[in-house]
Amino acid sequence: MRGLEAALPPRDGVAVFNRVYLAVTEEVGRRVTAGRFQDRLATTELDVLFAGRYLMAVDHATAGQPAPACWRPLFQLRGHPGVRPVQFALAGINAHIGHDLPLALADTCRALGAEPHDLEKDFDRVGELLVCLEERIREELMPGQELLDVADPLTHLLGSWTLEAARGAAWSAFRTLWAIRHLPDLAREFADRIDAGVGLVGRCLLTPLG
Repeated sequence: MRGLEAALPPRDGVAVFNRVYLAVTEEVGRRVTAGRFQDRLATTELDVLFAGRYLMAVDHATAGQPAPACWRPLFQLRGHPGVRPVQFALAGINAHIGHDLPLALADTCRALGAEPHDLEKDFDRVGELLVCLEERIREELMPGQELLDVADPLTHLLGSWTLEAARGAAWSAFRTLWAIRHLPDLAREFADRIDAGVGLVGRCLLTPLG
């Protein structure tokens, strides 16, 4: 992520999200070191697997290979002059939380021989950090108080999505994926549906506003 930050132009849509995600990852690392999580091993495993899905999507896009549907809107519109930085940030968070997180949670359970309830408390602790971060993103990247009018398109667009709702949906999707893990065809189809649905939301979040 630090390599991407150094290599990408600051206004690039992926760079905007990458700065946000790097800050989250570094803060999670500090809290793990400080013993703020119940299960340091599981939290670290999840952090690595979670980040790996984002970095793999970036690698695929860079190589001209198909990326998951949830990431395509950000990759396709990353240079669009009509999309604001806050839209790029939230669209990346939407893709990563809505699609990558439930899959990474399931991967973590498989890797550690764990069950969903083993991860839930630390999942909630990370969630509290993410919600605070979302508030900071909106404060820092919203382009001015004059755009806070309820009739403004950007205010309307960003008011239609919250990280808290996305995080709750991700946990439910993870529990469903875990429950059907012994039905691989059904699990694959369900994961594809998650991917497509999250991608649709991302495309809406990236609506160019002039």
